[in-house]
Amino acid sequence: MHMKKAAIAMVMFATLCQGTAMRVADADSGPTPAQAASLKQTLYTCGVCHGSKGQSVSPTFPNLAAQSAAYVSLQLHAFKDQSRADPDAQAYMWGMAAHLDDGQIEALGQYFAGQPAAAGVPGDPALVAAGKSIFTLGIPARQIPPCATCHGARAEGIGPFPRLAGQHAPYLLKQLLVIQSVLRSAPVMHGVIKDLSRSQMNAVATYLQSL
Repeated sequence: MHMKKAAIAMVMFATLCQGTAMRVADADSGPTPAQAASLKQTLYTCGVCHGSKGQSVSPTFPNLAAQSAAYVSLQLHAFKDQSRADPDAQAYMWGMAAHLDDGQIEALGQYFAGQPAAAGVPGDPALVAAGKSIFTLGIPARQIPPCATCHGARAEGIGPFPRLAGQHAPYLLKQLLVIQSVLRSAPVMHGVIKDLSRSQMNAVATYLQSL
């Protein structure tokens, strides 16, 4: 059953990518059989870590399901041009994104944006409550703004700011740490989280995973 679902997802993705390629190509040209096969292989490769529909089963790799197309595209371009240079990006994504063209990147963003979001995972109630407070209210006494300002009241994502709801807590914590230590360049986020403790970041990650 899992292989059947994966095969269906690959066919859907290839169809989407063909439509994208046809929009950017000359009107009388479309993807070659080799290009269509490459697109199917791209989705299969993504699915090994992120799940065939973008719902990852490993906390090492983020859920991509229901992520905004704009954010997926932005990150894939950053992996491709190596401007996103945190250790995991170098280890996993630089090579994966190196050969993607603009049409494939757009299609990947559209595909994952159209998939159903992963269900939230309940966490320790005290951590969830503490994380919710930081996410929704910030820490005014320390001039730390609410995360919800950019990421949405329910962490659904706004414009270029990613969806965080239902994301794996270990993945979120790792990204917060690499941003805080400037291993990943994200100046706006660094300014917001630079004074948060690891325990506070873990609480926020636990809350977001629960949504």
